[in-house]
Amino acid sequence: MDFKAALIPFSEEPLTKQVLLELLKEYKRPFDKINELVKQGILLLVKNGLYIPGPASLVRGPEPFLLANHIWGPSYVSLESALFHWGMIPERVYEVSSVTTRLSKIYTTPAGRFSYTHIPLPYYALGIQQRKLTEKQHVLLASPEKAICDKIIATSGILLRSKKQVVDFLLEDLRITEDRLKALNIEEMKSWLPWVPKKSSIEMLIHTISEL
Repeated sequence: MDFKAALIPFSEEPLTKQVLLELLKEYKRPFDKINELVKQGILLLVKNGLYIPGPASLVRGPEPFLLANHIWGPSYVSLESALFHWGMIPERVYEVSSVTTRLSKIYTTPAGRFSYTHIPLPYYALGIQQRKLTEKQHVLLASPEKAICDKIIATSGILLRSKKQVVDFLLEDLRITEDRLKALNIEEMKSWLPWVPKKSSIEMLIHTISEL
């Protein structure tokens, strides 16, 4: 069996154990074959039961954001990763940051480092977008507004009690420009207030942005 050729239809996709077992159904000991393919670099083991095409396969793997959605879920990409994606912050981030309704986790994998921060329902479900990265890859991603709120909520010790604190945090610490902040959908952010954690901080955030 030409396993590299068999992987081509699965380019840009995470590979579950079930998919691999189906591809290797002619083998009497498919798990041994999977381990062999990992040693050869044809597969990369991301976590137990989840793989991506390895460098020796010459098959394109999934984007980190899509992989993040699959490693620990339910989750969506947010915080600094989403802020950089939307052009809100200038510094590229090398860890994919997500939020989840489950326990906070960190995964260090051959495909990169992925962190997950717990945020409660029902607030979790607000402000999530499905973003098309390629024809085959659609990821769950925080809107710019949600990513900023998530950052405030998820950061221990951040309590915004004045406009100066908001300005210092957004413009100095995160280095978001005023123009980017003025473009945010304030009305959508207001609609989240009945369910948002750190409500007083988010209210101060909204009030400050509306006066820029």
